[in-house]
Amino acid sequence: MSPTSFRIAIIGAGPAGLTLGLLLHRHAIPFTIFELRPKPTSLDLAKPSGSLDLHEESGLAALKACDLLDEFMLLTGDCTEAQVIATKDGTIIYTDEGEGSHRPEISRHKLLQLLLSHLSASSIKWGHKLISAHNTTASTGHTEISLDFGPNGTQTFDLVIGADGTWSKVRALLTDIKPQYVGMHYITLDITQNTSQHPHLSDFIGTGTFTSLADHHGVISQRSVADSARIYIFISTSDEHFASTSGLDTKTPTQAKGVLLGDDAPFARWATTIKELIAVACDDESANNPTATLDIKPLYRLPIGHTWTHHPAATLIGDAAHLMNPGAGEGVNSAMLDALLLSRAIVKAFKMAGEDAASVQDALEPLIKEFEVDMWARAKEMAEETLQIGEMMFGGSDGSGDMAAWFRKFGESDE
Repeated sequence: MSPTSFRIAIIGAGPAGLTLGLLLHRHAIPFTIFELRPKPTSLDLAKPSGSLDLHEESGLAALKACDLLDEFMLLTGDCTEAQVIATKDGTIIYTDEGEGSHRPEISRHKLLQLLLSHLSASSIKWGHKLISAHNTTASTGHTEISLDFGPNGTQTFDLVIGADGTWSKVRALLTDIKPQYVGMHYITLDITQNTSQHPHLSDFIGTGTFTSLADHHGVISQRSVADSARIYIFISTSDEHFASTSGLDTKTPTQAKGVLLGDDAPFARWATTIKELIAVACDDESANNPTATLDIKPLYRLPIGHTWTHHPAATLIGDAAHLMNPGAGEGVNSAMLDALLLSRAIVKAFKMAGEDAASVQDALEPLIKEFEVDMWARAKEMAEETLQIGEMMFGGSDGSGDMAAWFRKFGESDE
């Protein structure tokens, strides 16, 4: 038997799962990626999406290992590294052009398209929702994992990597820990033809990231593909079910404006320009998707510093392993670094195992243990940093002022 008979499943075709798959592919190690969503079309991937800033020591390092840095750089630039911070009354108190940042921005869809373009179509099974995962025992005595994909059948693997996000099914094999609500909901909207149709708003938010934070709420925008702007609205509330209790999850974006901007609404006393930004985004979203309801979701995180009992045939990466809040921009970067480091462990095990496929798991188990210990330490540090940044942004009455001061201090430390 050759090592190629060792069966590897990656659950989730986000940046973490695709990066891991591509890194294994470069070493001729077979794998299968399972993704619950249908295969995205070229039209799907051309739509506006959030912007991701990749860091040299993590996301960019993973792309370098994939030999994709040059292609990656050609896909950046829709959102610059510039920052604009405004108070709730619309006064701009901080700007920069991304000097010294060296963290290029790429739309999520473009990153996915880049990774997908270098993977064999046969290596990804789309429309496969994992229902459950169970331990079984191979004839050799090694632990295997049986994956139940419902109508798509059941398959057994020697190693399963959970890159399946917040509500990971693979995580249930390793721990009973569940994500915790963090006291905040967020709304996602897109403005298309931003510069041509709304030039004053385009000038106001700038070419990169715009931020306005106050009273534990926030409005953040990022430029995206085809002259679009993605708008994120953050609402602090202790009600985990705010989306339904407020009725927002049944309203179209246009219908939701009253709840967001009315006399007793979270943004009632914000500047006219910021309220216009929200209103235009709501109306534009409804115009482009007339039957769609508002995209509003609660935010969750996993407990900082959590671990799990090592499993010989399963592990986790990305949000499945260490879900944290947005803020520090570490989520996708940590996930891609996880993929890079785990791929190195798997490649090393295959080299150690030689031609004996049965010994791959024996070689791999201590390497995955080492990987997990390192990942837990990294994740704890990043989660603590992200929590501090989140408290700075949303913990006080003047998040914009606190964030502007932090950026100035950060800039001074680079001089």
